[in-house]
Amino acid sequence: MKSITRDELRDSLIMNEKMFIVEALGEKYWKDGHIPGALQIDVNEVQDQATALLPDKGIRTVVYCANTECRNSSKVAHALEGLGYEDVREYVEGKQDWIEHGLPVVISGAQ
Repeated sequence: MKSITRDELRDSLIMNEKMFIVEALGEKYWKDGHIPGALQIDVNEVQDQATALLPDKGIRTVVYCANTECRNSSKVAHALEGLGYEDVREYVEGKQDWIEHGLPVVISGAQ
C-alpha cells in the first residue's frame, strides 16, 4: 500500500486536486475535528458505506485515523483496495500529526 505525507496531502488540498479523504474513526471523533473535505467511514462499515460515499474508484483516496498507533486507516485502506479502489494512500501519522503542525480541521459539533 502507498502512503502519503502530511505535506503531500496539504499540497493536494491547496491545489484542489480531485480526491477522496476518509477519516477511519467513529463519527464522534470526525465531528470533533477532521481534515477539510474528509468523509467519515467506520472501520466496520467500509463495504456498506464505500460505494455511496466514494463512487469513483479511480480517484485517489487518502485514508487516515488518529495517529501512528491507530490501525483503522490501514484496515480501511486495505478494504477499499479489496473493493477495487485503484489509488488508495494511507496518511499513517494521521489527525494528531496534522493538528500538531497547525493545519486546519473542520469541527462539525455534536448533533
